[in-house]
Amino acid sequence: MPVNLSAPVAAQLLPVAGVSLGIAEAGIKRANRKDLLVIKLEDEATVAGVFTTNRFCAAPVTIAKEHLATNNSIRALVINTGNANAGTGEQGMAAARTTCTALAKLLGCTPEQVLPYSTGVIMEPLPVDKIVAGMPQAIANLKVDNWYDAAHAIMTTDIVAKAVSKQVRIGGQTITITGISKGSGMIHPNMATMLGYIATDAAIAQPLLQEMVREAANKSFNCITVDGDTSTNDALMLIATGMSGVQITGAECVSMQAVITEVATELAQAIVRDGEGATKFITIQIDGGKDEGECKKIGYAIAHSPLVKTAFFASDPNLGRILAAIGYAGVADLDVTKLKVYLDDVLVAENGGRAMSYQEEDGQRVMQQSDITIRVVLDRGAVDATLWTCDFSYDYVKINASYRS
Repeated sequence: MPVNLSAPVAAQLLPVAGVSLGIAEAGIKRANRKDLLVIKLEDEATVAGVFTTNRFCAAPVTIAKEHLATNNSIRALVINTGNANAGTGEQGMAAARTTCTALAKLLGCTPEQVLPYSTGVIMEPLPVDKIVAGMPQAIANLKVDNWYDAAHAIMTTDIVAKAVSKQVRIGGQTITITGISKGSGMIHPNMATMLGYIATDAAIAQPLLQEMVREAANKSFNCITVDGDTSTNDALMLIATGMSGVQITGAECVSMQAVITEVATELAQAIVRDGEGATKFITIQIDGGKDEGECKKIGYAIAHSPLVKTAFFASDPNLGRILAAIGYAGVADLDVTKLKVYLDDVLVAENGGRAMSYQEEDGQRVMQQSDITIRVVLDRGAVDATLWTCDFSYDYVKINASYRS
């Protein structure tokens, strides 16, 4: 079950003026489940995004990037689950373009004003006929207060839907920000999350919006990992409708960036808490590094170690595995005699080995918790980095062994 993660409450998800969401049951992989989402935008909306860096990126990623680069007037997004349309060659590209063309015809815009997204099984042909057939149902279902159903419509192996709403006062006006995301496995973004959509009713020029989404991704989705696998389909999109009448410029950017990043961080952490088979949510805090690069190298070495992750699943304070991961992280001039390792409030290692004050029962106490922090103090500089990961359980293997069946 997800680690200390509750399902969103529909009444707490705030509509964003200028954004309408419609869902359908298109039967893409299974019958009787929400698997198609259409997001319709008003004419003044601006859109920005960051995408996977996986060289085998999915066809919809390629098309969405093309449309964003050539069109500043995006009118709709279409998302399907059950099929990733990745590793599908020219056939997949044609299917993604057909999806855009079909939705554009129904909404009265051009195909280049539509952004496509897919998630699910890789290297299977996209059932584009089912998607096109489901579009009228999704359009008929378009509502401004449909964020709850939208969060469910983009799920794959997720157990809990992920959605967050926040408000901030800027220039005497209340600005709304609402976001949804999906993800549970194949999580090690190098840009964003598996799929994430955040919208605000503020007015933000597209170049600034692009800076904001990249900054938010770097501090949230680019700091999570479940299994070290970067998806072929990752995308994080930021939409600004301008319907509040509040233009974000100058000093307002700081406040706006902070709340967008806060929404992104909550969505990113929810993905880790809902990691496939997760029983522990682990914060890895690296302090006192020379630069962010080395901090993240060490953090990810710990986060990706199957031996560390399985020890946490077993609540076994086999903490030498953390030291080993630090040692092979690739920081060539690291002086291990200067660093300290803490498990929550417990000093585990110093002076190159086990701390004199460390007691096994203290490690056992922390390891029994569902939320745990590993803190490594490098004593090399003033840069810090924080990552979030989870443990590996038997269920992770079960879920991924039977993913296609």
